[in-house]
Amino acid sequence: MMLTLACLLLAAPADTIALNIEPTRQRPRQSEGAFVTLADQRVLFCYTEFTGGAADESPAHLVGIESRDGGASWGAPREIVANEGGANVMSVSLLRLKSGRIALFYLKKNSWVDCRPYLRISDDEGASWSMPTLVGTAPGYFVLNNDRVVQLASGRLVMPLAWHRSRGADPHSSRSFDARAVDIWYLSDDEGKTWRESRSWWALPVASGTGLQEPGVVELGDGSLLCFARTDRGQQWEMRSTDGGETWTAPVAGPLSSPTSPASIKRLPGTNRLLAVWNDHSGRFPFPKGKRTPLVSALSDDGGKTWSRQKPIEDDPDGWYCYTALHFVGDHLLLAYCAGDSKVGGLNRLRIRRLPIAWLTARDGEG
Repeated sequence: MMLTLACLLLAAPADTIALNIEPTRQRPRQSEGAFVTLADQRVLFCYTEFTGGAADESPAHLVGIESRDGGASWGAPREIVANEGGANVMSVSLLRLKSGRIALFYLKKNSWVDCRPYLRISDDEGASWSMPTLVGTAPGYFVLNNDRVVQLASGRLVMPLAWHRSRGADPHSSRSFDARAVDIWYLSDDEGKTWRESRSWWALPVASGTGLQEPGVVELGDGSLLCFARTDRGQQWEMRSTDGGETWTAPVAGPLSSPTSPASIKRLPGTNRLLAVWNDHSGRFPFPKGKRTPLVSALSDDGGKTWSRQKPIEDDPDGWYCYTALHFVGDHLLLAYCAGDSKVGGLNRLRIRRLPIAWLTARDGEG
């Protein structure tokens, strides 16, 4: 499907691409991650490197790369967490805690009936990490997307999770896995020492093969929380909380039209304005049905009720753009995401862009 001239003129310039991490035979998938700024202004990006195949259950470990120039260039990878799972470790969130420590969250995937989040802490700016501690005590298959854990203004940690029930007991068979996710939220008021479940949990209240998958959370300017989750209903569905994540409203279809692909939403620094990055299937830009393209940004000034200033970041009809991580450094946004295609596989190439915030916020025809 051909894009219009207007779309091409709006698309992110190619020179904003700071890094492509290509798959190789030895490392067939370079996948999703998260950023944190260190005390000396270096930026650490930690991501999943697969070493024994490119499937979600293939062997993988966590590696990190660093930038000393605000994300314009990147050093060589080093191992952060070895593969301590029965299958792999993946799906990183990095968080600078209010105490100054750095939290590293990730999934340890053992089988089709056992996948749970773990936490490590660094007291030396990422040079070393504590032993892993399990988040929550319930057994089961819990999905925590990359770049998802948030710390509220109150100091509370909120971890949005998609729980997938087991349909069978065989840990080696995908038939034991139910793709229809139920959303729950883990809360911690002591920076991860202890956790409890929120009082609410929600399933998608309509017929669906996905349920509420891969949820994310953002704190709004008024202190309320917006949770969003991907579905197979053509939209991101939303839930809201006004008590710090203790309880959540029933899920409703939100304004972000999308395929079954996750969105990311964060507040622009120093403002109440929201920035979303997702696969926009509203029809504003051409898209191939069901594919995770184009990748688009947009802004909201009313807590996510409406969105404007849409900008296509990637628009290749053969592209596959998803699992984004957003991090602000000075007057730029660092945006990492899977940027695959039919040649290398949808999830196998990792890309980092360095986008001017002025470009993201400009009205059509400006900037």
